[in-house]
Amino acid sequence: MVAKGQHKKAKSKILPSQPTKSPSTSKSVGNSETQSPSWHVNTIDRQGPWGWESIPAKTLWGNLHEKLCSFETMKWYQFPQQGSHLIQVRDLCRAAQKRLVEIQQDDIDELFSLRLGGKERVWGIRDQSVLKILWWDPNHEVCPSLKKHT
Repeated sequence: MVAKGQHKKAKSKILPSQPTKSPSTSKSVGNSETQSPSWHVNTIDRQGPWGWESIPAKTLWGNLHEKLCSFETMKWYQFPQQGSHLIQVRDLCRAAQKRLVEIQQDDIDELFSLRLGGKERVWGIRDQSVLKILWWDPNHEVCPSLKKHT
């Protein structure tokens, strides 16, 4: 027993070494340009001038589905080589700018134009390696070009 007024001396404790934890990821998060694209479809505009509900099933599950699948084998840095690129919202046609307000997506500065063929485009919001799909533009109306076959 310890007498009154005296303090017990603490024995030196040896603490077990703390394991160091580091998060593991299946993919490097680095530069999104070297990653393959993925698609988010919860942003799809189903109504409106470029709404997905108006796409014929043959087009949707034929050419369009095939193209999107083939794009998944590419890296983002390869897209400009085949005609896909970012477009400033201010450069879109008035109807597209108005539609962005209607679908509450008017807080963005640019959309990504994914070129499928001559005139056909899929429009979306690029967020790192993800394209949040908005519109199907079979006639290149969202941002008309003066160039032939585009």
